[in-house]
Amino acid sequence: MTVQRMDNVGIVLEDLDAAITFFAELGLELEGRMAISEPWAAKIVGLDSQELDVATMRTPDGHSKLELMSFRSPQAIRTEPHPAPPNALGIRRLMFAVDDIDEVIARLSALGAELMGEVGQFENLFRLCYLRGPEGIMVALAERIG
Repeated sequence: MTVQRMDNVGIVLEDLDAAITFFAELGLELEGRMAISEPWAAKIVGLDSQELDVATMRTPDGHSKLELMSFRSPQAIRTEPHPAPPNALGIRRLMFAVDDIDEVIARLSALGAELMGEVGQFENLFRLCYLRGPEGIMVALAERIG
C-alpha cells in the first residue's frame, strides 16, 4: 500500500490568532478551529495530558493543510536558537506557489514578515524568496515565470 497524500503539517505557536491572520493574508482559508483536551489525543502524541487550541487552514486548491496549534497545557517548549537558521537540522520552511511574489511580500510585510535575503530568480522558471513569518516560521514563496 502506498501513501494516499500528505494530509497536513503541524506548527506549534504561542499566538494562534496572529498565525491565522498571517496565513489567511497569504491566501489560506480557515477550515475550522477547536479546543482539544481529550485523553485519547494526548496518548497519540505521547503526553500524559494536553489542552490546546487548533486551527486548520487549507490552500485554495484544497490539497494542502496547515494545523496550527497553541498549547495551554503543557506549556510549549522553545528550542534554541530561535528562530533557527536556514541550515539547522529539521523542518526548515513551508513553500507556497504564488501569482505575484512582490504583492504577497508587501501584504505579509505589513503583518510583520521580514524578507530573509532577497528575491532571486532560478533560471527562467521561478522568482523565489524566503520570509520570516509569525514566531520565526520560515516561509518560502515561488512565482512561476512566463
